[in-house]
Parts: sequence; structure tokens; C-alpha cells
Amino acid sequence: MGWIVSNLPIISVVIGVALLLFLNIRLKFNGLLALLVAAIVVGILNGMKLTAVVESIKEGFGSTLGSLALVIGLGAVLGKLMVDSGAAQRLATTLLNKFGAKNVEWAILIIGAIFGISVFYEVAFIILAPLVISIAIEAKTPYIRLGVTMVAAATMSHSLFPPQPGPTALVDAYGADMGMVYILGIIVFIPSVLCAGLILPRLLRNIDHPVPPLLEKPKEFSDEEMPGFLISLFVPLIPAIIITGATIFNVFIKEGTFLYEIVNFFGSAEISLLLAVLIAIYLFGLRIGRKMPEIMESFSGAIKGIAMIVFIVGGGGAFKQVILDTGVGDYIADLMQNTSVSPLIMAWFITALIRIATGQGVVSAITAAGIVGPLVDTFDVSPVLMVLATAAGSNTITHVNDASFWLFKEYFNLSIKETFKTWGLLLFTNSIVGLGTVLIISLFL
Repeated sequence: MGWIVSNLPIISVVIGVALLLFLNIRLKFNGLLALLVAAIVVGILNGMKLTAVVESIKEGFGSTLGSLALVIGLGAVLGKLMVDSGAAQRLATTLLNKFGAKNVEWAILIIGAIFGISVFYEVAFIILAPLVISIAIEAKTPYIRLGVTMVAAATMSHSLFPPQPGPTALVDAYGADMGMVYILGIIVFIPSVLCAGLILPRLLRNIDHPVPPLLEKPKEFSDEEMPGFLISLFVPLIPAIIITGATIFNVFIKEGTFLYEIVNFFGSAEISLLLAVLIAIYLFGLRIGRKMPEIMESFSGAIKGIAMIVFIVGGGGAFKQVILDTGVGDYIADLMQNTSVSPLIMAWFITALIRIATGQGVVSAITAAGIVGPLVDTFDVSPVLMVLATAAGSNTITHVNDASFWLFKEYFNLSIKETFKTWGLLLFTNSIVGLGTVLIISLFL
């Protein structure tokens, strides 16, 4: 009995996840309902007061939607405008002509990496998903295969490179040189994405699914009907350009000044996406002869199609918050604190465990950094390698407590089993190869 009490945080999470999977897979519950029921059960098993469980669910649901709802909604609108105007088809056909159907993964990999560094992961995913499916249709290849390539590149670059919040916080926590993080990060990024983004998709079987209704191409456009390639490429890159520009400007301006406020207002994910949508309404709508009521139909269709995804992502946030409030992350950290394992492996392992338990990449990375950070001097290990090992751990396999898991599942219209087979496996491959590369680099530094 004493063992059960002392290990209750882990046991409750295991029960909660098992219940969620049973409700969703066996009883065919909607993902939102299954997440909420599982969250309540985990909270109660950990001895939380009933009112505290409710507050935790509200906080997790509200905070997740507060940061993601507009991003997901506006990103979906931007993607729908690209599809309905022929801009997505223009990008797809041009990239196919340039790279060829057999090599189009390289184009997807490059674009995914750029978006992963430049914008928030959810923004990158929502903007790139329609493009990936359009290219897959043109190349006559399963869209999931190219989706795995895109996500592998976007998630790994998002985890490794500043100015994304996780790696930026790790650079500060370990006192690492940011320039070396970029240099060595590229060495870690390349084999990880080659394995997860190019080799893994070729090994997957039974992934040829019908195109999700939200992303079906309404018609084949003639060359004259479609916007130009540069415009089609520029508009979805507007958020990346603005956000990256704001990050660079912040180096040279003082916080609290009027200029700082202006730069960071436009440099926010929400405002930069709003600007991109407004520009898309003109360039992908009015400029090519579409009437405003027709454009607004695309707008409404995108929002309707994304509504359930938004709620399920919010449910994932509620489940995550209950797990965080039960102290699972602290429990795992305490278990690992007094070991003699290499700090690189320890940083990766602790981060991976906390990421699996909480679904939070940044939280898991910073928690691990707080534990193994003091060991950097003791073990005489490179702070840059500690950043990269921890970042690789934060990118490890996730499951039903991660909002991005549900975003991938619902947007690509997959079952939970198929999501584990694709999303889960690509993240795990990224993470393992990333750690292995860091360990190899450590032999020479």
C-alpha cells in the first residue's frame, strides 16, 4: 500500500491514459469527451478536491485555447484561401516541376524546416498542411507520407533552434553560446530529419487515406487562373517574416519603449497571421476576380471545418493541466536526481519522461535543465551539447495529453492508432537519432 501511495502520480496518469484510449478506441467516444473524463479521473485519483479539478480543467482548456484558438483558426483560413484560389496548386505544381515527383520530399523538408524555426509550431502546421496535401495530390503519393516529412522537419527545427521558446530558454539555462547552438544544431538536425522525414515515410505501410474534407481541392485551376508562384510563396511566409523580423529588431531596441510595443504587436503570431489573412483576401481573392461574399464563404468554411479540432485541442490542454497540477513532473525529477548517468543522457531521459507525462516540450526541457544544469561543471560537458540533448528529449514521442497530437490526428483525419504510427514514430525517430548524434559529437568536443 505504501508503494502505491508513493507512486500514485505515475499510476494515476497510466490509468488516465488507459481510460482515455478505452473510451476513444473501444467505445468510440469523441476525443473531447474522452479527454475531459480522463482528466477528471486523474485529478480525483491524486486526491485533488473536486472543485480544484474543475478549476484545473478550466485553466488548461482556457489557457490552451487562449494561445492557440486564433492561431489555428486564422491559419486554417489562410490555408483555405490558398486552396480555393489555386495558390496551393501553384506552389505544388511549381515545386513538382522543379524537384520532380520523386524528389519533392526535399522541397517539403526545406520549407518545413524554415517554418519550424520562424513561427510557432501550430502556425507552421496549419499553413503547411494544405500545401502538403496539394503537392501529394499532384505527385500522386499518399499525403500522410509527405505530412510526416513536413512535421519531422518542422518539429525538429522548432525544438533545436532559437528564437523558438524552448531552445532559447535552454541557451539561457545552461549558459550556452547561441551561435554554437546553431552550428552544432545543424549537425544534429540533418541526420535526424533524414531518418524521420525521408527514410521513415518510405517504411510506413497502409497510409493511403482519402483527402480530409477540409483540405479537398475544389477544382483544377488553369495556369491563367492561379496566382503567381512568388505571391503564392510570399503570403504564407508573411507570419514567418514578420515574427523573425521582430526577433531581430528586439536585439537592438529597448523593452518598454513605444517602438518595442509596435514591433512586438505586429510580431505576435496572432497579428502577423491576421495581416497575412487580410493580404490573402486581396491577393488570393479580390485581385484575381473573386467577390467578397465568395471569399467569406471560404472563410466560414475554414472556421466550420476547424471547430471540432479547436475544442479537442482545448480538451488536450485541460488533460495536460490536471497532470501538471498533480505534480507528475516534479515526481519524475526527484527520481532521477541522484543518479551517476552521463548528464547528456540524463538530460535527454528526464526531458523525455516529463514530455511523455505532461505533453509539454518547453516545460519538460526547462525542468530537466534545472536538474542537470549544476552538473555541467562537475562533468566538464559542453553547455551547447546539453542544450541539444535536452532539446532532442523535448521532441520525443508524445501521446493523448499533447495538443499537437490531436492537431495532427484531427487535421489529417487519422485514428489514434494511425497517429501513434505516424506522429509518434516520427518524433521518436527524431529524438533518438538526435541524441545519438549529440553523443557522437561529444566524443570530439
